[in-house]
Amino acid sequence: MKLRLFVIFLCISQFTWANFILIPMDDETQSQHLKAYGITYWLLEKETKVQWLLNYRGGSFLATASEELKRECTIRGVDYETLSTSEAEKLLKEIDSPSLNKSAVTLEKAPKIAVYTPNDKAPWDDAVTMVLTYAEIPYETIYDKNVLEDELLLYDWLHLHHEDFTGQYGKFYRAYRARPWYIQHKKDAEELAASLGYDKVSEEKLAVAKKIRDYVVGGGFMFAMCSATDSFDIALSADGVDICEPMFDGDPSEPGYQNKIDYNNTFAFTDFTLQKDPMVYEYSSIDMTDKRKIPRDKDYFILSEYSAKWDPIPTMLTQNHTAMVKGFMGQTTAFNPSQIKSDVLVLGQNKINNEARYLHGVKGKGFFTFYGGHDPEDYRHLVGDPKTELKLHPKSPGYRLILNNILFPAAEKKKKKT
Repeated sequence: MKLRLFVIFLCISQFTWANFILIPMDDETQSQHLKAYGITYWLLEKETKVQWLLNYRGGSFLATASEELKRECTIRGVDYETLSTSEAEKLLKEIDSPSLNKSAVTLEKAPKIAVYTPNDKAPWDDAVTMVLTYAEIPYETIYDKNVLEDELLLYDWLHLHHEDFTGQYGKFYRAYRARPWYIQHKKDAEELAASLGYDKVSEEKLAVAKKIRDYVVGGGFMFAMCSATDSFDIALSADGVDICEPMFDGDPSEPGYQNKIDYNNTFAFTDFTLQKDPMVYEYSSIDMTDKRKIPRDKDYFILSEYSAKWDPIPTMLTQNHTAMVKGFMGQTTAFNPSQIKSDVLVLGQNKINNEARYLHGVKGKGFFTFYGGHDPEDYRHLVGDPKTELKLHPKSPGYRLILNNILFPAAEKKKKKT
């Protein structure tokens, strides 16, 4: 009888004292920051709501405890802590205090993810596909034909691979025009455009950019890195204007095309000047790559701080275990702050070099985020470089910013109230 009572007491005690799982995201107690996002996504897939504790221990996650969750955390190497109901209630009450810059946001569903990328690109060519794979977050790939056939409507979140939406093949002409991969890429792009009913690649890419614009305006979430940021805006601004030289589209560019650019069409940038020389590896004055005068060991950018209770959106996007993030380069490394629209938030910047690295804005009913650089853990990624092994960077602050954007749509209902 005493043994039976002891067993019952033990079961009740376990139920009482371990009702919640806290996945800490601070630097000291979490060894697998990136995989922790995968655990959170896994819970959302199982229709289990998760509390994202903004500004609490690096943006920690709180969920109802289960043996399955504990086992999954153990398998993936994600550190966790058990909390009783009373401890969880006390924590949430503390976070809700008006005197603290903290907040709890409920994540409600697993967003369906699409990565816009050509079929010939390996997953390690793109930071987002690498971190999604490492974090074990599922995604599907789409490209121009899918976009033009309105398949974007099937997805909640879209990432743009390092694409050139201007039809200038990344402005790689000077350095790589004789390389077999460049020749094949140009041939494939022209054949794809023709198969879709377009005379030029630039015209087909513009049509894709406009479909993506409509997706965002209609309520979609778009995340872009590197050259997919400025080339996307440039393509929209040059709607109906030929800005391509003969080596790109077979005929001369339109005379005086700079004066015909319409900045009202863009998402983030304004008043930029296009780079007309096809031999220069640059699209416009938006990018700061050639203007940078900062040593690698001092190349960092600082995340902006927002009110967790009044500005939950930028607060979600900047959650991290450090406010100082290592810089990294790309075709488009950073953005000229003088050419960013006034209604666009600068989430991360290097004030010493006067450059913006991480932007967020609203377009219609949707949202977009632009992140400069190619790979947060590969400082100067060059064509043909080996892939980054994320198992060597499980706590990467730069990659965490990407994954913040993945979870952002999961809090959709919460955000619509703000």
